[in-house]
Amino acid sequence: MAAHFTDGGANNHNGSPSQQTFSITDLPKSNNFTSHLPPDPQYPTPASSHAAERKLLGPRLVKNALYTYVRPEPISNPELLAVSPAALRDLAIDPATVDTPDFKETVAGNKILTWTEESAQESSSTSPEEQRKSQIYPWAQCYGGYQFGQWAGQLGDGRALSLFETTSPSGSRYELQLKGAGKTPYSRFADGKAVLRSSIREFVVSEALNALRIPSTRALSLTLAPEARVQRERVEPGAVVARFAQSWLRIGTFDLARSRGDRDLVRTLATYVGEEVFGGWDKLPGKLAEGDVAVTAVPEKVQRGVGKDELQGSGAEQENRFTRLYREIVRRNAVTVANWQAYAFTNGVLNTDNTSIFGLSIDFGPFAFLDNFDPAYTPNHDDHMLRYCYRNQPGVIWWNLVRLGESLGELIGAGERCDDEEFVNEGVAKSWADELIQRAENLIERAGEEYKAVFMDEYKRLMTARFGLKHFQDSDFDVLFSEWLDILEALELDFNHSFRKLSNLSTVEIGTEGARKEVAGRFFHHEGLTGLAKGKEDDARGRIAAWLEKWRGRVVEDWGEGEEKETERMGAMKKVNPKFIPRSWILDELIERVEKKGEREILNNIMTMALNPFEESWGWDRDEEERFCGDVPRYSRAMQCSCSS
Repeated sequence: MAAHFTDGGANNHNGSPSQQTFSITDLPKSNNFTSHLPPDPQYPTPASSHAAERKLLGPRLVKNALYTYVRPEPISNPELLAVSPAALRDLAIDPATVDTPDFKETVAGNKILTWTEESAQESSSTSPEEQRKSQIYPWAQCYGGYQFGQWAGQLGDGRALSLFETTSPSGSRYELQLKGAGKTPYSRFADGKAVLRSSIREFVVSEALNALRIPSTRALSLTLAPEARVQRERVEPGAVVARFAQSWLRIGTFDLARSRGDRDLVRTLATYVGEEVFGGWDKLPGKLAEGDVAVTAVPEKVQRGVGKDELQGSGAEQENRFTRLYREIVRRNAVTVANWQAYAFTNGVLNTDNTSIFGLSIDFGPFAFLDNFDPAYTPNHDDHMLRYCYRNQPGVIWWNLVRLGESLGELIGAGERCDDEEFVNEGVAKSWADELIQRAENLIERAGEEYKAVFMDEYKRLMTARFGLKHFQDSDFDVLFSEWLDILEALELDFNHSFRKLSNLSTVEIGTEGARKEVAGRFFHHEGLTGLAKGKEDDARGRIAAWLEKWRGRVVEDWGEGEEKETERMGAMKKVNPKFIPRSWILDELIERVEKKGEREILNNIMTMALNPFEESWGWDRDEEERFCGDVPRYSRAMQCSCSS
């Protein structure tokens, strides 16, 4: 089993057909983020920001704050291109209300549902603190980050604005945000816009990851800004994505406060995350229970638990609530990166400002699913050192988490002194500074062991299911998992296609060596073997056949033999091995057809496939469906793109 988390997960399909639904106007709304955290001192209330000229809300340095109130920039003649049915369901928005002006204008950034002239008038008689708690107004987050390993300073939501929060019927609180809604104080030298090209990519992939049960931010809608002309490598049409997540906080949010020596802000932020994002200190992990993860891989001290107000260990081993917060964030990210590796998803830009404290896949730039299995593949054509390539993702996420550990170091290193008045107000006394540093280093190191254990447990769980096995055996990792990946790499075979083809393979048809060698050809590309394997078909068939013999033995061991067992096993495999993946070549064709050819229905058709990736067919054009699920065109494999969007 995977590690237990405090929320149902970013990828659960909440609700049921009978759940209560709302229009976007009537959707329950809140402002937990802005009511608990410090605002930009230049615009400390919604009223002060709303009264300012929009052009004054542009780029500048913002200190001692976690957000700025800022309204979206209206766009002319917006066209709602698509809406995710899964997102509507999970947010409890009535699909019948999507065509209303309120919905279309809100997700385009042309209407603020939570602000009226009456709100402005009420502001004059209330204190700034009361306004922040009682009034809901759009905001942009302030954060920093390490980009390609180098400190980049203040970054922030340069083209994103959060409109409000809403709590789903399942109890998950989501923050609804617009991407491409105009300049903010965090836009730096950019225009605050988003181009249609990248917006289509994010709209599709965030919902596709969710459908694959990979923790991810979500996408509600995609709106075209037909009159916008956005300058990137070329002039492109603009777009706005309405997206949502349990939290948009990043490791980079902590990075910025630490870089400025703002220890009060670090503590305020950590407290908010523990109490409000994760639901309370008592919800954070106290121990690794037997069966939750591979406990034997984790030092015994990490397995111990603590209650809300308890400390464990003594001296350098003390763990307080901030340590448990750190471990929760570590665990979540370990699970997410294990999912990426199991499904060969490569983010492309895993900077700390693109690493979620909630453990979500976030901020999609030059991402891609691997085609041919190549561990050194990166979808980012600017990543010349392969820092963010597929095989490096687990290590890079841990590097980012160590940066978070440094930001929280003073709090986790303080141990039982974390609430002492002298420490809170004055900082670390020289008499115990060395003790604090040693404790923090020890706790981060222990969290690293836990990261490895949780990652490996989740990865083995996922791969065991993908290979059609019921139970993991230690020998499976080398004999089946590693050997299969070595075969895919050596023969330049497709990663996800290979698993779907295994799902359709019965043990009966590979009962003899000759049959296995014949079946081996199913895993080849339509043009045959390529690269170093070209011209060595007999050797390739022999290698795959030898592996299939071992795989068959393990399948029979776990499931037994017989038609009924085969049907059950193959059905289980098809529930975890997708037939459709939104690959780069598909997204490029989709962008071309929507942007250049004016097609609209193709976007909904691709989204239907992305939202139901394990199906055999989707009921529109069978030939087109099979083409999108078939062999990747030879010269469209391993595509790369830029960070510009």
